[in-house]
Amino acid sequence: MEEQAKAPGTDDVTLDCRALRCPMPIVRISQAIKQIGDDQVLIVEATDPAFAADVRAWADMTGNILEDFVDGEVKRARIRRRAAA
Repeated sequence: MEEQAKAPGTDDVTLDCRALRCPMPIVRISQAIKQIGDDQVLIVEATDPAFAADVRAWADMTGNILEDFVDGEVKRARIRRRAAA
């Protein structure tokens, strides 16, 4: 399973957190967000039922921007790394 890959033709990075349970999706997001540039987008797919609440709380706590969230069997979050001050 590929965990992190650039989306074709974009600077977005995709992180596969499907089948991971809390707190691992947030741990992986925290690691991945450090590897991308300011204002770059991390797209995360997860199946953990707690992911929606967890990713919203994480974005609020870290100052990163949760641009979009799609709920479903596979949840999809689009997170923009905040620019360094």
